[in-house]
Amino acid sequence: TDGLDGLATVPSITALTTFSIIIYATGNINISSYLLIPHYNIGEVAIVASALMGALTGFLCYNCHPAEVFMGDSGSLTIGAFLAYLALISKSEILLLLIGSIFVIETLSVILQVGSYKIRKKRVFLMAPIHHHFEMKKWAENKIIVRFWIIAVLSNLISLMSLKIR
Repeated sequence: TDGLDGLATVPSITALTTFSIIIYATGNINISSYLLIPHYNIGEVAIVASALMGALTGFLCYNCHPAEVFMGDSGSLTIGAFLAYLALISKSEILLLLIGSIFVIETLSVILQVGSYKIRKKRVFLMAPIHHHFEMKKWAENKIIVRFWIIAVLSNLISLMSLKIR
């Protein structure tokens, strides 16, 4: 998702916010009993997630269009690994698919593109990952980024609404 300026940062911040809320709720005995979710003593991890949110917010100042600083694989893979860790300790592994919906969509677009080309010798998208497909369709970079941000925020709100009904 780190192919456009600021595209990976805001979905990461929203995912970290969602996991911070879930982890805080899981770590608090009163909130977890109200939401009918199991209580685990992991509430302090929300502080680490909040620190990463603050770092990403500071990074966004220099990574928004036009970017002066780039994240690269060392940053994006580390954030992905940390999100997976948060999903594991909060017992929200399946919910991670919804929380990280932008990352899932981007990954699936690459898998579909490569699989289709190897099997049928035809492309599904003009270019993969999917944000480059929209670039090839002559969408403005800011338009792509903001629409992906909206999808990320909405999917994280839906995942937070599912807390009570799990």
